[in-house]
Amino acid sequence: MRADARRNYQRLLSEARTAFAEHGTDTSLEDVARRAGVGIGTLYRHFPTRHALLSAVFEDAVSDLLTRSGDLLDAPQPCTALVDWLRAIITHAGEYRGLAHALMSASRDDSSALARCSRPMREAGTKLLERAQSAGAVRQGVSIDDLLQLTNAIALAAEESPDDPELADRLLTLTLRGLKAEPGA
Repeated sequence: MRADARRNYQRLLSEARTAFAEHGTDTSLEDVARRAGVGIGTLYRHFPTRHALLSAVFEDAVSDLLTRSGDLLDAPQPCTALVDWLRAIITHAGEYRGLAHALMSASRDDSSALARCSRPMREAGTKLLERAQSAGAVRQGVSIDDLLQLTNAIALAAEESPDDPELADRLLTLTLRGLKAEPGA
């Protein structure tokens, strides 16, 4: 990438992060381009779709969440490690209004830029989940895809209830009670 194209790319990403955080992921792409000081054609050359732009914005957080999952693989309590990681996902999704909905809608479309971005997340989460299952803390039959959908649904519910800052944590706690292995199972 030429230096000017690289600068445009970085400005677009920076302005998209800000716009998505302030106005949600449905914010006008024309507004993102204008804020970055480029034309809409430049935005589309770098990010051909809204999901491609969302994926690029999401990649930084994915990197942080992947690092966090790796750190948690050595945690002494596997179930707590899994819960901490799921909580971090919910927190991240809450930073950008509309991200949870976009992630949920893209999760079944393997051609989506967001779905490609979520593959490493599923792999990292699977390691944490399998560790918790091996320790007998999470019942067998629970899949990482289901957990990621649940975390996105919790983030979406919390987004729709901004006057209840504790909602996400209550819903996650309630969900996790259903994950526990049955005694003697």
